Amino acid sequence: MTRRFGSWFDDLEVGTSVEHAFTRTVTETDNILFTSMTMNVQPLHLDAEFAARTEFERPLVNSLFTLGLVVGMTVAELTLGTTVANLGFSSVEFPAPVFAGDTIRVRTQVLEARASRSRPDAGIVTFEHVGVNQRDEVVCRAVRQAMMRRDPERVGS
Repeated sequence: MTRRFGSWFDDLEVGTSVEHAFTRTVTETDNILFTSMTMNVQPLHLDAEFAARTEFERPLVNSLFTLGLVVGMTVAELTLGTTVANLGFSSVEFPAPVFAGDTIRVRTQVLEARASRSRPDAGIVTFEHVGVNQRDEVVCRAVRQAMMRRDPERVGS
């Protein structure tokens, strides 16, 4: 028996909406490690004294960490074991900053879904992922396309 948690292409109809189960509180360590590993030397992420002199008054969490976290938090319900490939992002926005101590939750809506023209066992899905903090502020909005596997029991039926 194969165990999976993600959704098949066949289950991802346009308009499908998912409130993802996991939430995550971002830590200062998350930000420092991610920013350092990606060699982003922007002091706004790493230098509390520098950040204190900005309009934010404290370090901002690296926006690419935020994007990765928001997409990652969707995996269990949507793509775990059912995705072929992430095809790209058509838009990414960060309407509000993330700070250490913020707790993020994510909701996703299926914007488009079509059968693959080249792979009968797959389809292309356009997801909109929206990350929100504990103050209900949108901190990340990402529209991405993924190639998703079709349910083997429904392919060809």
